[in-house]
Amino acid sequence: MRLLRLYCIFPFLAGLFFLASCGSHDQRSITILETTDVHGEIFPYDFIEKLETKTSLASVVTYINELRRMGTTTLLLDNGDNLQGQPVEYYYNFIDTISPHINSLVMNSMGYEAETVGNHDIEAGHPVYDRLRKEYEFPLLAANAVDIETCEPYFDPYVIIQKNGIRIVVFGLITPYIPNWLPPVLYSGIEFKDMVETAGKWMPLIADEKPDLVVGMFHSGLDEINDRNPAEPYMSENETMSVAYNVPGFDIIFCGHDHRTENKKIVNIAGDSVLIIDGGSHSRYLGRADITLTRERKTGKIKKTIHGSLVEMTGYQPDERFLKSFSANIGTVKEYVDTKIGEVSETMSVRDAYFGPSAFMDLIHRVQMEVSGADISFAAPLSFDVQISKGPITVSDMFKLYRYENMLYTIRMTGDEVVRYLEYSYSGWLNTMRSENDNLLLFSTDESGKPVRREGRAYLKNTYYNFDSAFGINYTVDVSKPSGRRISVTTMADGSPFERSKYYNVAVNSYRANGGGGHLYSGAGLSQTELKKRFVKSTGKDLRYYIMEYVMKTKNIIPVVTDNWRIIPEHMAENASKHDYSLLFGTDR
Repeated sequence: MRLLRLYCIFPFLAGLFFLASCGSHDQRSITILETTDVHGEIFPYDFIEKLETKTSLASVVTYINELRRMGTTTLLLDNGDNLQGQPVEYYYNFIDTISPHINSLVMNSMGYEAETVGNHDIEAGHPVYDRLRKEYEFPLLAANAVDIETCEPYFDPYVIIQKNGIRIVVFGLITPYIPNWLPPVLYSGIEFKDMVETAGKWMPLIADEKPDLVVGMFHSGLDEINDRNPAEPYMSENETMSVAYNVPGFDIIFCGHDHRTENKKIVNIAGDSVLIIDGGSHSRYLGRADITLTRERKTGKIKKTIHGSLVEMTGYQPDERFLKSFSANIGTVKEYVDTKIGEVSETMSVRDAYFGPSAFMDLIHRVQMEVSGADISFAAPLSFDVQISKGPITVSDMFKLYRYENMLYTIRMTGDEVVRYLEYSYSGWLNTMRSENDNLLLFSTDESGKPVRREGRAYLKNTYYNFDSAFGINYTVDVSKPSGRRISVTTMADGSPFERSKYYNVAVNSYRANGGGGHLYSGAGLSQTELKKRFVKSTGKDLRYYIMEYVMKTKNIIPVVTDNWRIIPEHMAENASKHDYSLLFGTDR
């Protein structure tokens, strides 16, 4: 196993000092601070929308500096998902791979002492996270990301940190669900193990280190039905509560991944209290744990007082010195996103995509078909409410159009599986209508069945990025029929027959191809094993790269709506669309 980094020279002597303090007892305090799911929100500027923002790591710097000036002993940790979200990350991941990465420059300057790897960090690929492992002045943690050849953790499982005479073990885990989202090329040589199983294996070894405090850093969300009953099975996406309850030994667990905020204590199976903090996302909050350890001189017993809180960053201004030190990097990325790559003759809005065919989605479909050479394309909106305005198209527009670094896969599916896939997609998207007064979209509803509104808008029941439409076939969606009986495919796009028993090459993004959203598993009915057999090929670069290539080659994009699918009965859908558009976006269509 890779040698663990010890952030102390003489922990044994430090422990003796703890015992030998004057008086009947000795008190030591420390404040642990955690960021999580920052997603590129380093600076108070949105490089996609080109707007100033209220929160970023620059505000976190202000808060931390205040604590340090007051003499507070701090330990700064991060819980992963830093390498995706803003163009500043994309630029240093894939465009400028020679200069020091912006994350290493920023996080080293802030004094981070450990980081758990997130799934979106793995998504950047080996060249990126392996490069950062060398540049970071602190360890990357993930005990359950295991090297297939050595059977040892690929990253560090834990780190020992000595602060103010307190010996701390920080233990990292990552969601094991990664193979369900990402292509194997991005984590070649690594397999992901169950979190509860892994924590149980390592806790005795951690106990041998004689820590005063054990801190979990889990890039995995909360999973409870209640504190004593894990909601999800073995190898699930979110296992934080399962570990907290079933593996005694943790004093504090910081979690993330689900972008929730939580500050609570539970009692584990051993009857011990565990503080759990979920720090939200995008630098909006800072997870904080204040710990005081009191050791009795005569008995040697330690009493731990642990208090958790979530600190909202909106009240803290960005640190000017921090921004000045990275002004050149900010300027470089601004210049990159402002680069013109083409023109568009008319404004394209994703809003249209929720109510039928749209030029916005058809552009993605066309690129997928051209790059893959597939017969059929599946795609969904990856941004809820964006538009590309008439005129010059810049790099930042491509981040609006396609937010994630997904590869493009080609897989083989029968016509029957294609229909079942679409039935599944539209069942989570469109309501079953009985009259023109019904909603077309599936909204979150209250007990009376009416759409729940917040700030004047209704909210969708399911996530928009699972609303896949198809290209390459002509079909209808009959919303007067129940889910599972709505789709009728008439022909292929060229007018040739569509055959239920025939195999077709289908283009999908890597998230969907690896089971994301359940379309291929629950919808098409393919098993994980069978799905692997259907793999034809994958692109070597992310889909956004190919969309940019398409725009640069085409130069002048003329938005076209193909109208290869439609919602019927049309009179019901048309009337409901006007009403639902107003509900969803707070304005008339």
